[in-house]
This record gives sequence, structure tokens and C-alpha cells, in this order.
Amino acid sequence: MIKRVRRRLSKNTKTILIVLGAVLVSFSLYTTNKMATSLRNKEKHDVELWAAAMERINRDAMGDYMNDPLVASIISNRNNIPFIITDENLRVVSYHLIPEHVVKDPERLRRTLNRMSGDNTPIVVRFWWTTEHNHIIFYGHSTTLVTLYVFPYIQMLVIIAFVLMLFVSLRTAKQDEQNRVWIGLAKETAHQLGTPTSSLMGWIEYLRSQNVDQMAVEEMSKDLTHLRKIVDRFSKIGSDTPLTPANVNEVVGGSVMYFRKRIPRNVTLDYNGLAIDPVQANLNVALFEWVVENLMKNSLDALQGHGSICVHIGSDEKSVWIDVTDTGKGIPKGNWKKIFQPGFTTKTRGWGLGLSLSRRIVEEYHGGRIAVVDSVIGQGTTIRVTLKRIYS
Repeated sequence: MIKRVRRRLSKNTKTILIVLGAVLVSFSLYTTNKMATSLRNKEKHDVELWAAAMERINRDAMGDYMNDPLVASIISNRNNIPFIITDENLRVVSYHLIPEHVVKDPERLRRTLNRMSGDNTPIVVRFWWTTEHNHIIFYGHSTTLVTLYVFPYIQMLVIIAFVLMLFVSLRTAKQDEQNRVWIGLAKETAHQLGTPTSSLMGWIEYLRSQNVDQMAVEEMSKDLTHLRKIVDRFSKIGSDTPLTPANVNEVVGGSVMYFRKRIPRNVTLDYNGLAIDPVQANLNVALFEWVVENLMKNSLDALQGHGSICVHIGSDEKSVWIDVTDTGKGIPKGNWKKIFQPGFTTKTRGWGLGLSLSRRIVEEYHGGRIAVVDSVIGQGTTIRVTLKRIYS
């Protein structure tokens, strides 16, 4: 009951935060747009006032009005508005807050005048003594107006970034908590298995002294040794995993040999590693054997009692890879990446953790890669583990 209430509160909190963020962004956009519209109208009024003052000065037809104190005063009070004054033939008479290289370059000047015309309708300055040689004021947006237009979008991006960071941090915290639970479960499992495995060792020693099939006792001993390896693997989860140079052929071969005696008669298991030159990589042997066994176990499940598994080692100057190929039912291409996600499984039984753990061991602990490289429905699958090769 308490957990349900917490989950509901958590969902409600997320919804409230999203709605609040949307309201804040909407209010900011509305307010700044309103302010920007008001400022734009004021700037338009200022330029129109300036144009009217120019018309009234009318000292002569050559543009000496630009040196008039009244006009100069009006301009100086609005000096954050960029403008270009031209004659009717678009020859520049005066300009302000426009780079000189733009004014002297005809193509750039044309683009600038077109842009300013798009921002604001140009204002024509008419002189009372003639209908010709009028001047045209092209003007753009002031830096303050541009800032007002851009600010809400910057604010929106900041809010989105903040929400994403919050989401990632919450998700990471949740994932860390899940990891701690799994690590604790794994270590507790290893601890609990310690007592029965020790007891089984004593029973096997007892059976060796009795008149029983010693071949069966030896196989039981191998299974117990394997069980102790599993206990050791569980105990290593969450701990430092030192890597040491190891012969990949022997490590993989050991897992193959153990697995070969425990598969159905109608399944064949081939391995090329003992017939090729040894290759080395930095491994945590106990954990890497777990990966190989997981891959062979998944291949065996895909065969459903009939078919073949091939474990193949290949290498080049930089890498060594292990391919595990089966003739099973295959994997749809849409699931090639999903099969390595925790909890994903196509089996009626199972938690979908084997390949997820394998990927973590290969990629996080060994710095390698694991992926499906080929799969055809009804024909089989190949999964490849790639590691960095080393030389002794």
C-alpha cells in the first residue's frame, strides 16, 4: 500500500513539474513577446519622428540636415537602432551601426537592405521644395529588441536541459539502486552456496573411498568444481575485476570441453581453438568463462534438442574474436540489440539476465564488444565477442 502511494506521488510530482515548466515557458514567451512588440512599436515611432524632423529642417537638398543639432540630438537618443539612409537610387547617404565593409560591398549592401526591409518597412523622407531626390531610411532591430526575441527561447532551452538533467540523474540513481540490489543478491547467493558446496566436497571424498563407479564420482567432482566457479563468479559481481594475460584458446576450450559432455546426443559441438596458434588477451578468467557458457547455453536452448553449435576463434593484428554459431531458430533482426537488455527474453521461463550480464562482463569489465553478427530465422545465429589482442 505504501509503495503504491509512493509511486503515485512520484508520478504526480513528475506531472506537476512538467506542467509547471510548461506554464513558466508559456508565460515567459507571452511576456517577452508582448514587451518586444511594444519596443518595436516604440522604435518605429522614434524613426518616424526622426524622419519628420529631417523633413522639417530642409536646409538644402544635399543632406546637410545630418549636421543639424536637432536631428543629431534625436539620433543620439536612439543610437542603438542600426540604419542606412539612401537616395532614391539606393546610393548610401549615411549609415549607423553598420560595418563599413558591408556598405562598400554592393552585394552585401543589397542583402542588408533587403533584410532591413523585411524587418521594418522603409520610411521615405520627402522634401518640401522638390518631389525628387527623396531619401529612404532603412532600419533594423536594436540589440535590445533582438535580445527580447531570443531570450525566451534560450530560457526554454535552459529549462529543457534542466529537466533532462533531472530525468537522467533520477534514472541513474534508480539504476544505481537496482545495481546495489543485484550485487547484494549475488553476494548473498554466493555466501549461501558456500556451505552446501563444502559439504558436497566431503561427500565426494567419502564416495571415492567406497565401492562405487569412480567414473561417475569423477564427473560429480567436475560438476562440483564448476559449481564452485559459479559461486566465485557471483562473489566477484560488484568487486574489482583484475585482468591478467591469458591464453584465449585454453580458456574458451575449457568451457567447451566441460559443456560438450553435458549436451544432448543429438547436438554436436565443434571447436577450432585447439587446432590454431594460441592468441592472448587480458581476461578475468572466471567471468569470461561465464560469458562463453552463457552463449553456448543460449545456443543449446535455440536448438531445442537437435542441431549443432560451433565455437570459432579468429584474430588479426589488433583483435581476437570468439564466434558462437548455432543452427537454431534464429533471432528477428529487430531483436538483435534487445536480447542484451536486462529482462528481455523469448523463453517461457527465465529472467532475461544471461546475455545482459555477458554484455556487462565483456564491455564494462574487459573493454570489448559483444553483438549478433548474423541471424536467419529457421537457420541459426552467430554471436561474436571481440577483445583487444595482446602479445607476450
